[in-house]
Amino acid sequence: MGKSELYTAPLVFGGNVFGWTVKGKDTALLLDAFVDAGFNTIDTADVYSRWVEGNKGGESETEIGNWLKQSGKRDKVVIATKVGAEMDSGSKGLKKDYIIKSAEASLKRLQTDYIDLYQTHYDDPSTPVEETLRAYDQLVQDGKVRAIGTSNMSVERLHESLKTSIEEGLIAYQTLQPEYNLFDREKYETTYEPFIKEQNLGVISYFSLASGFLSGKYRSEADLKGSSRAGMVKKYLNQRGYRILKALDDLAGQYQTSQSAIALAWLIARPGITAPIVSATSLEQLNDLVESAALKLNNEAIEMLNIASVY
Repeated sequence: MGKSELYTAPLVFGGNVFGWTVKGKDTALLLDAFVDAGFNTIDTADVYSRWVEGNKGGESETEIGNWLKQSGKRDKVVIATKVGAEMDSGSKGLKKDYIIKSAEASLKRLQTDYIDLYQTHYDDPSTPVEETLRAYDQLVQDGKVRAIGTSNMSVERLHESLKTSIEEGLIAYQTLQPEYNLFDREKYETTYEPFIKEQNLGVISYFSLASGFLSGKYRSEADLKGSSRAGMVKKYLNQRGYRILKALDDLAGQYQTSQSAIALAWLIARPGITAPIVSATSLEQLNDLVESAALKLNNEAIEMLNIASVY
């Protein structure tokens, strides 16, 4: 992961489902299967899953923490969490005191002494980058955080942060977590990718399957009825989206695998991508996703997907 001492297998488990659509024994079932299959990184955030009625945030970390305690697998996994999004209390941001307080709360919920990768979830323009970095630096010095990353931050602020880290001798961001998939390519490739390569940052992409659209499950508005993802998927139902699905269908048949596995294999093969984040709510879904890590697309297949998804 960037220039840090952290290493990840080519898929990261997205913990936004924990405390929402996956709880208790099902959490343990999925995480045990994920680790037993040779994977090691779990990504969550303090705010997950506040959007569920009755939740306040922290539910995902609590689920993961219970699993860590029961399984005894803390030393086998990389735990990544985030700070900065608005919690139920209305608290948010990247001021030093808030970050320190939030880290302690996350550690308590996760039932661990340290966070492997602590990430800025959303930028806070009202807080100088130096103040934020000093908070992270203190957490690293105290042995509570191993490395830091960021998500949803502009290239300009990321550049300023990296420059400040060098000038002030502070801990520096090692990873970026951007939205990136076969459909949502343009912003990352034109804005972030050149900078990421120049700075040698790790990239952990989210919405790697475009909210499930790239699985081939949603092909018309009728398919969206009753789906919690309807609002997010509707924008993909256009000519370009159908062109991408056609290419995924063809290659899934050719490689005897799923559309999801093909879409993820394309991401894994993309230069600069460390590991895409994926979520599953059942072992069947997880096994489907795991296939992508061993899938090696040839140059012809990659080019076919590049052309189908051209923006």
